[in-house]
Amino acid sequence: MGKSKSGRSARRGQGADAVVEPVDGGLAELLPDPDRARAWTLLVDGAPQSHVDLDDPSYLSFEYQRRLGHVIDLVAPPGRPVHAVHLGGGAFTLARYAAATRPRSTQQVVERDAALVQLVRRELPLDPNARIRVRSTDAREGLGKVPDGWADLVIADVFSGARTPAHLTSVEFLTEVRRVLRDTGQYAANLADGPPLAHLRGQIATAASVFPELALVADPTVLRGRRFGNAVLVASAHPLPVAELTRRAASDPHPGRVEHGRALADFTGGAVPVTDASAVASPA
Repeated sequence: MGKSKSGRSARRGQGADAVVEPVDGGLAELLPDPDRARAWTLLVDGAPQSHVDLDDPSYLSFEYQRRLGHVIDLVAPPGRPVHAVHLGGGAFTLARYAAATRPRSTQQVVERDAALVQLVRRELPLDPNARIRVRSTDAREGLGKVPDGWADLVIADVFSGARTPAHLTSVEFLTEVRRVLRDTGQYAANLADGPPLAHLRGQIATAASVFPELALVADPTVLRGRRFGNAVLVASAHPLPVAELTRRAASDPHPGRVEHGRALADFTGGAVPVTDASAVASPA
């Protein structure tokens, strides 16, 4: 779908106008947050994608983004600049967060939806001093252009029509992720699933075939298979800061549970790794 002139709704929130505009992935809406003066929520086809506070980029509203924020906080000593790759851009919430909490970090955002990138750049401009480069290309193609061992952190948060594309769920994809990570680097993925959690279990098994260290952060009701929701999978070649991740997740407004080690292996329940040949998109 081509890019068109913005259509603006009636005034709402702090006096700002909502922005409604077609993008490649559907109909994008930027809705002002009535409780925060320069904060916005991005929706695509009615599904919330991102929340950004331009006055305070360190504020993370969405539950899963708070958990990914914990990973950013713990991937290196506080304040130290990092190299980060973000697969899936949305409103660049997590790249903004890393730039605010780790000044002088160098970041690459890979977002396939070029019209969405243009909309976000225009309406929610990035700090010109932030070292954030945005590429409008497929996530796996963009990852393939990152040099070996460049990244301290790779974050995957890619959804097309509320589903993670199949080619971003496989052993081959995660092998590429590991290639671009430094020895001590970490991979974090936002995964969405519901009962019977077959996709989530398969993604854990897939990551375990590439990375020796794993942790999973999610709402306990999601882990028990009682509702559809998000889970954050963290993987590395080196031991993860599980104790601190557990403490932070437990103190969130919506407390999360961390599974790792034997408990996580048991949760996986004999699921087998996903390959390019067998991969399917995540459930919606």
